[in-house]
Amino acid sequence: MTKNGRTIRENVLAILRDPDYRPRDRDEIARALGSKGPQKVEVRKILRELEHAGEIVRIRENRYVLPAEADLVTGKLSIHQAGYGFLVPEKQGEADLFVAAENTGTAMNGDRVVVRISRDVPPRRDQGRGKRAGQRTEGRVIRILERARDTIVGTLQSSKNFSYVVPDDPRIVHNVYVKSPRVSGQKLAAALGDKVVVRLEDWQSRHVNPEGEIIEVLGSAGAPGVDMLSIIRKFNLPTEFPRAVVDEAKRIPTSVEQRTLEGRDDLRRKFVVTIDPDDARDFDDAIDVEKIGNGGWRLGVHIADVSAYVTPDGALDREARRRGNSIYLPDRVIPMLPERLSNGVCSLNPGVDRLTFSVFIEFDQNGRAKNARFARSVIRSAKRLTYKEAYAILQSKPNGELSRRLHSAWELASLLRRKRFEHGSLDLDFPEVKVFVDENGKPVRLERVENDESHQLIEEFMLAANEAVARELRHRSVPTIYRVHEDPDPEKLGEYREFILSFGYKVGDLTHRKEVQRFLASVRGKPEEQALKIGLLKSLKRARYAAQPLGHYGLAKANYLHFTSPIRRYADLVVHRTLAELNSPRRSKIDVGQLESLADHISDTERNAADAEIESVRLKKLQFFQQQLEAREPQVFRAAIVDVRNYGLVVELPDAVMTGLVHVSALTDDFYRFDAAQRRLVGRRSNRRYAIGDEIRVYVARVDTFKQQIDFAIADSAPKKALRRR
Repeated sequence: MTKNGRTIRENVLAILRDPDYRPRDRDEIARALGSKGPQKVEVRKILRELEHAGEIVRIRENRYVLPAEADLVTGKLSIHQAGYGFLVPEKQGEADLFVAAENTGTAMNGDRVVVRISRDVPPRRDQGRGKRAGQRTEGRVIRILERARDTIVGTLQSSKNFSYVVPDDPRIVHNVYVKSPRVSGQKLAAALGDKVVVRLEDWQSRHVNPEGEIIEVLGSAGAPGVDMLSIIRKFNLPTEFPRAVVDEAKRIPTSVEQRTLEGRDDLRRKFVVTIDPDDARDFDDAIDVEKIGNGGWRLGVHIADVSAYVTPDGALDREARRRGNSIYLPDRVIPMLPERLSNGVCSLNPGVDRLTFSVFIEFDQNGRAKNARFARSVIRSAKRLTYKEAYAILQSKPNGELSRRLHSAWELASLLRRKRFEHGSLDLDFPEVKVFVDENGKPVRLERVENDESHQLIEEFMLAANEAVARELRHRSVPTIYRVHEDPDPEKLGEYREFILSFGYKVGDLTHRKEVQRFLASVRGKPEEQALKIGLLKSLKRARYAAQPLGHYGLAKANYLHFTSPIRRYADLVVHRTLAELNSPRRSKIDVGQLESLADHISDTERNAADAEIESVRLKKLQFFQQQLEAREPQVFRAAIVDVRNYGLVVELPDAVMTGLVHVSALTDDFYRFDAAQRRLVGRRSNRRYAIGDEIRVYVARVDTFKQQIDFAIADSAPKKALRRR
């Protein structure tokens, strides 16, 4: 509907932007637009949409204004378990706002809210960043626009007069009162100590606890599988595929049919290999590398052609889009696509024909990409290697065709890696720990996964393919979904610099990329490396998906997207479809607005999946350490002191990638005083010193599963200086 050549939406915003505008309610705005009857209904609808989008806000007496005019900011609230929170504004470029615990109202972590800036309150220093940390403007939640979720998972408890649920999420600081589960609408029988799912009722006042109804009983908190089921419910993860999806998947053949090979590059005689983790069940990328004239290389990256089987807007496609990505928990995988595809016809298993989408890149002897070609293809993988097998081959002298080809591939990959860091890429790799569980989900072993040459080889080739596809699509001005990582906020980098200085490091202006690289190199191999890297990540913006090529700060690439994992990421499937139509005379029309909405959606599903994965691994680690408490001969772990406080030593276990505390009361051999200037604990009688960088041996003293904290005690009589590798 238009008026004066403008839509009603544009006219509403024009009224609110008028310099002489005074706050009006919906009827006054409708009259100002000359709207009557059905038009008034349309105006009310548009006002609701604009408010939900955060473009306008409602103030006293239901009058509407622009957010900036009333010192209001819309965004998502991130709450710390101590109760306070931060508002991350939706509008790009705006700084985060601090929200004190008493000013969060009834908002919960992840809620979309409106916050009023408190101009009469001086900016307060960041929580937990030290006395020299930066300061943030403060605000107060005045309206909740959208709840992050309407259910919570927790443990059923009771007092003399009522039952309540203690939420698993420590960031939800209130217990939830519930009706007796035995007499609720569904008559669910729950015992004290059971894990349950509660649907929250409307919560209006922070001064009373929220209330809700138990809608599912997951089982006893200690029963096998209940911990992971709790995480699945907490993050609202899917557990089954709808019937229509299963039926559509069943109609897909289990092997490649001859008719599907028409027009494809036949690469079945190429020596193509896959390299994946030991326990991988689906293989969506394969490589081959050949030496060419003048000392250069020809790289082939072959990715499972999922788009050949998943048709746009079919049942499979809609479900994959809804899920956004696969999710990897310690005891299971929640796939984006049914196993018939992910572990079947789309998985690049050795010795069988598979449909692929290939990127061919020629590099000169200096590692510069000279040209790239893209084609739908068919391959037959010659060998399936694990990372451990590939690493063993790379550590020995070339012997046989597989070994020679792998060494040639590493020669190219190592050159690309060196050039990438020369061009400004940041080394933000973190060590990972894989948790091995038994058939009951009980953690039995922790294994550190090193980012060795075998991992780096695959990483560099996938980065090269992703960049080549992004460059081509941008050059052709074809809309698609990019992977972006925007430049950091200089103010946040300044705050992080203060954090670095508190560790005794000298560092310059971190807005210069070279200085960030120099600092990261200076902490490599140090005990505090992980703590400082995590601090840097918190100071950077989060990588996300976008319909515009905004560049990737961490990788120092102007053009970047995700192309190499369409089995487990919907963004890659979108890119495959875009690339497949590149030279088609009848290219599908692409709605950029829909692309932007899709990019936001899969960014959200990715964050949700990452949070679930991190929490599930942390929970299994806590269970592993809890078992150490109960063991006759508890394991002794090597640990490095990463910080010293007046109350104890903050230590990190490199083999478990876990941080904990050795409380000063656990140092029973002497009375220790805190030397603030040198940041160390010194024994009064023995003069024994514990300082940052010392290596000690510890055992588990206490595990707080709810707070997700571990206390350790020292097994050694004296610390040894940590070995620091360059």
